[in-house]
Amino acid sequence: MPAPSAQVFDRLRQLAAIEDVEARPTRTIDEVFTGKALTTIPVATAEDAEKAFAKARAAQRDWVKRPVAERAAVIARYRDLVLENREFLMDLLQAEAGKARWAAQEEIIDLFANADYYAKVAAKLLKPRRVAPLLPGLNRTTVAYQPKGVVGVISPWNYPMTLTASDAVPALLAGNAVVLKPDSQTPYCALACAELLYRAGLPRALYAVVPGPGSVVGTAIADNCDYLMFTGSSATGSHLAEHAGRRLIGFSAELGGKNAMIVARGANLDKVAKAATRACFSNAGQLCISIERIYVERDIADEFTRKFGDQVRKMQLGTAYDFTVDMGSLISEGQLKTVSGHVDDAKVKGAKVIAGGNARPDIGPLFYEPTVLTDVTSDMECAGNETFGPLVSIYPVADVDEAIAKANDTEYGLNASVWAASIEEGEQIASRLRSGTVNVDEGYALAWGSLGAPMGGMGISGVGRRHGAEGLLKYTESQTISTSKVLNLDPPFGLSKSLWQKSLVPIVRAVTKLPRH
Repeated sequence: MPAPSAQVFDRLRQLAAIEDVEARPTRTIDEVFTGKALTTIPVATAEDAEKAFAKARAAQRDWVKRPVAERAAVIARYRDLVLENREFLMDLLQAEAGKARWAAQEEIIDLFANADYYAKVAAKLLKPRRVAPLLPGLNRTTVAYQPKGVVGVISPWNYPMTLTASDAVPALLAGNAVVLKPDSQTPYCALACAELLYRAGLPRALYAVVPGPGSVVGTAIADNCDYLMFTGSSATGSHLAEHAGRRLIGFSAELGGKNAMIVARGANLDKVAKAATRACFSNAGQLCISIERIYVERDIADEFTRKFGDQVRKMQLGTAYDFTVDMGSLISEGQLKTVSGHVDDAKVKGAKVIAGGNARPDIGPLFYEPTVLTDVTSDMECAGNETFGPLVSIYPVADVDEAIAKANDTEYGLNASVWAASIEEGEQIASRLRSGTVNVDEGYALAWGSLGAPMGGMGISGVGRRHGAEGLLKYTESQTISTSKVLNLDPPFGLSKSLWQKSLVPIVRAVTKLPRH
């Protein structure tokens, strides 16, 4: 199937989302597969971001007055538009991010599912709830939720639709406006999702996409937002957390990972070897929750390594805009340099290449083979540092206890995968891992796709959570409203202050014996 023509981007150049910055200088957007220029994008300034915030604040005052059901109806229409436009969106993801088409479709499915989930649960999550009051029967206490105001989102290039629109959806449903800075390599993916939101009925000013460099636009967003959501490296996340702390605003982030898989005796090695290709090499390994370390019990390690290596060598790399390709391209020279550097360093220091290990300029300028290493030692760069590319190392271990200890021996704690003889054993192993999500008999998709459950990292892998109730309520300020139904804490019925104070302790003791709901 031939690549989509520049008409895809010509259509995007007309998007309403970029009207406000169309007179700015531009930068070129290339097709990742070929390196050929496809179109340009206006480069916004800090002034553009500040104007977007001013408009967003005005729009948010009207948006929050709408019933949650009306906001949810907009998101439900957006959900349907995502599926209606999926072929166009997949073309765009492949062209701008270099994904294999199945990985692009995975992202479209996530957009749909995320919008569907939050459109259905937002009203329930945001409904004021009664809690136990100080004096049951005498006063009433309710917890309500108010929006933060304008949420800033700084999103990455690796999942440029899911990690823009899907983070914005719960923020919007909670009554906020959003100002978004997409990564400079993938701005049109974010703009296309914005256009679908506008078509669904979302006021334009309520959701602004401001494409530009992080040092300029990202800083302006961090300086002006009422809450900051970031996805990216742990180093940048730490810097932004410090910035948010100085401003005393809320901050949430999904950051890096050095994710581990554990393969225990009794696991179906054919099944594991096949699933591990997806767990390790989805989006060419450019996935925060992909697997980079595999710990296998020693007496099955050789068999697993052989089976996994066979599966990896069968993988098809390519630039096709169809479902015939298993793995697409890296996104940039920087990513290619990192992957090549980690592999070359390991080989020089004695690691053995089981599969891959080579750049593939014959396919495209940024392609690198899915690579499996053994005999990796702690002095190798790939041992403890996140590669964020198609590279995984296999480590034989004596038993499950050693596997768990080594899996936990990292500052990161984002995702893990466990394969064992039984589900029960797998879940027992999972409970001992210091990781925000753990998949048993799967690599990453089940935990990520369980939208009712929180998703995020431990250690330097993140702060806060996306998905579930936490993924929406983090964009709100909880407000406690307590109402006196009979009396307040002044002395009642003409009692003296002294007698009233002496009565308080028995009253409190009696209250503690009442049931709490």
